[in-house]
Amino acid sequence: MAPEQALLAALALPTLGAALIALAGHRPNLREAVTLVTAGLLLACVLTLLPGVLAGGRPEAALFELLPGLVIGLQVEPLGMLFALIASGLWIVNSLYSIGYMRGNQEGKQTRFFVCFALSLAATMGIAFAANLFTLFLFYEVLTLVTYPLVTHHGTEKARQGGRVYLGLLLGTSTVFLLPALVFIWYLAGTTDFRPGGILAGQLGHGELAALLALTVYGIGKAALMPFHRWLPAAMVAPTPVSALLHAVAVVKAGVFSVVKVIVYIFGVDNLAAAGLGGAADWLVVVAGFTIVAASVVALQADNLKRRLAYSTVSQLSYVVMAAALLAPLSLIGAVLHIAAHAVGKITLFFAAGSIYTTAHKTEVSQLDGIGRRMPWTMGAFAIGALSMIGLPPAAGFVSKWYVLSGAMAAQHWLAVAVIVASTLLNAGYFLPIVYRAFFVAPSPHDQAHPHGEAPLTMVVAVTATAAATVLLFFLPEVPLALARQMLSGE
Repeated sequence: MAPEQALLAALALPTLGAALIALAGHRPNLREAVTLVTAGLLLACVLTLLPGVLAGGRPEAALFELLPGLVIGLQVEPLGMLFALIASGLWIVNSLYSIGYMRGNQEGKQTRFFVCFALSLAATMGIAFAANLFTLFLFYEVLTLVTYPLVTHHGTEKARQGGRVYLGLLLGTSTVFLLPALVFIWYLAGTTDFRPGGILAGQLGHGELAALLALTVYGIGKAALMPFHRWLPAAMVAPTPVSALLHAVAVVKAGVFSVVKVIVYIFGVDNLAAAGLGGAADWLVVVAGFTIVAASVVALQADNLKRRLAYSTVSQLSYVVMAAALLAPLSLIGAVLHIAAHAVGKITLFFAAGSIYTTAHKTEVSQLDGIGRRMPWTMGAFAIGALSMIGLPPAAGFVSKWYVLSGAMAAQHWLAVAVIVASTLLNAGYFLPIVYRAFFVAPSPHDQAHPHGEAPLTMVVAVTATAAATVLLFFLPEVPLALARQMLSGE
């Protein structure tokens, strides 16, 4: 398959898969087989693009032009290549996990669930391979709309309320902030194309550049910077596979991916750094640093496991934003690596939380005494995911945090260094007690009287696979590193 054909197929496959899933809705085994086959074909399609991109190729396809300089087009560049690899790879394990979860909990509307999941991956591929900010904006909005039915899946008043917050904040920020920023960028540069070095050099002064960056970054609400982060905890009313999609596969990754992409390819790293004392992105380091610490403090106090994980995600996402805003080569590499490390680590944690709920019907941290003795595979995987979030070896989060910390020290940005150190301690404070409870505290008499084992096999396989990927990425980070370095070099 030619690279241009593979690029178009990456969008077409999950869209076609969604239609076939809908047609197979009355035959669950066939429906789920279609889901897994589609996910496998998408990953194969994305993988065919990787060698060419690593060799310097940049496949592209222009779909159509609405106005001069306003084109809906696709192009594969290093950062988008990594995002597409993450999303397509994790869709397979998430689908496998979802089969066990949806059946184990006897969830309704399973066909709609799998259809929307496939459509969300189509939108994610559009974001990953967007050739310009306009195309990214369109697929960004589609992703919000097709994930809304997943957030409100249960149909309860609580689910509808969570969906309203989700839709309101994400559509509101993109409409009020990102759309005007896009129009202004188009007006200034005559294009919204993603180009190495950016397209705004010499167009604005320090203050105007910082203001436009603020408008753009806050318009990307999926990055969950405070105060526009509340959609993320509100969306935790969804089934756990949806939480995994939101936190690891598509939605929040689309947010931080978009932030990094506009900093590198629209504003330009050198342009931002040269805009004035400290650079036009220095304010963003402060905002992201505050989000990291504040969200970690909230997570430390949360007893509900999914709420704790949700605020952990808010914090971890801002590592990516802060690292990108430091504008140092090492920190930018760390930002890219952390997108991958957080994806595999956080999906592991959510898979474990869903497995606990499915088997033991427990949702609170205070209920997890001794559960590791009955669910050793699940809680062992959870421990690996927790190590990655803290930033300890042998987990992928250590590598990405090391690069971010090295970049902050190289830039002599001591506030960022302090944030990394403080948040690492806070991460340990809200993750390690869960692992300790699970393995080193005796279960309650009630739990001893009502023993249970592991979750359904497909769920155990999925959580084990993502935990293994978290460790593997620690030892073999070469592909993400190569893509990150290509992004910086502009090759």
